[in-house]
Amino acid sequence: MKEFKRINRQIVYKGAILDFCKDDIITPKGHHVKWDFLQHKGAAAVIPVLDDGRIIMVRQWRNAIDRFALEIPAGGRDGENEPTNMCAARELEEETGYKSSRVEFLQTLVPAIAYSGEKIDVYVAFDLEKSHQKFDEDEDISLEIHTIDELMEKIIANEINDAKTVSSLLTYYCKYVKGDCEK
Repeated sequence: MKEFKRINRQIVYKGAILDFCKDDIITPKGHHVKWDFLQHKGAAAVIPVLDDGRIIMVRQWRNAIDRFALEIPAGGRDGENEPTNMCAARELEEETGYKSSRVEFLQTLVPAIAYSGEKIDVYVAFDLEKSHQKFDEDEDISLEIHTIDELMEKIIANEINDAKTVSSLLTYYCKYVKGDCEK
C-alpha cells in the first residue's frame, strides 16, 4: 500500500483541550489535498468494578449533546507525558471518590479516527477503596451503580451511546464476564 505524506500541519486554533489544525497532504497518486485535524493530548478511562461485580458509572452534563450522559469515568491527561494509568487512577478518584489497588489495562480506543488523533487508554479497576471525590470546577457528577447486564441493556436501548463507554463495556463483558470472546 502506498503512503500518504503530510507536508505541513498548521494550527488554526489553539483550544483548552483541542487544537484545530489544517494538514497539507500529498496522496499516493500525487494529489495535494487539505485535511482537517483535531490534535488532542490523549485521555484515559476506567471501569470501576465493586467487589460484588457491579460497576460504578458517572452521569454528567455534556455540552456537545446538550444533556446528561451515563459514562465510565474518564478524562484528559495532565500533559502528553502523564502515563495513562496514572491519569485513569486520578480520574477514578476525582469522579467517583474511590481508589484502586488493582488496575488492569483493557484497550486503546481512537474515538474519531477520521479527523482526530485522540487516543483513550481504558483500564479496569478492582479492589476499590472509598476515598473522596475531587471534581474539576466545571464538573457536576452523580454516581450510579449498575450490573453489567443492566449496562448491556442500556446500550441496546440506546440509553448509553458514548463511544468510549459502549466499546469499553462490551470489551469488559467479553473479557471478564463471558470470558470467551478471544476465541
